Amino acid sequence: MARKQRFREDDDAAIDMTPMLDIVFIMLIFFIVTTSFVKEAGIDVLKPKAAQASSKPSANIFIAIRPNGEIWMDKAAVDIERVGARLESMLAEQPTDIVIIQADKESKHGVVVEVMDAIKAAGIDKISIAAEKK
Repeated sequence: MARKQRFREDDDAAIDMTPMLDIVFIMLIFFIVTTSFVKEAGIDVLKPKAAQASSKPSANIFIAIRPNGEIWMDKAAVDIERVGARLESMLAEQPTDIVIIQADKESKHGVVVEVMDAIKAAGIDKISIAAEKK
């Protein structure tokens, strides 16, 4: 006596995609929340060379100073009076504890000191000056 097996299309094995989609969306949210964005100055400067230059942990905020005294933050020129306010708004978006100043080797010392003063006034104590290794 042979038995006849009947297969219905409904009995086919199916993969439930719901748990996988849940995990993918959770991972997407995790990566969006933990991503840090770097606020580059937006210009290239000729940094001074230093024999003792060392690599520091990466920062999220860069401030560039040109030889003519122009200050650049987040790809836009900024007046010296606006550096503190602009820095505070950038810190509100993404808090950090270090700022890197990329001053051109021909820039004036007074402008660099004024920018450092504005950074300290915004509440950041760790300031690094960028230099190239000799």
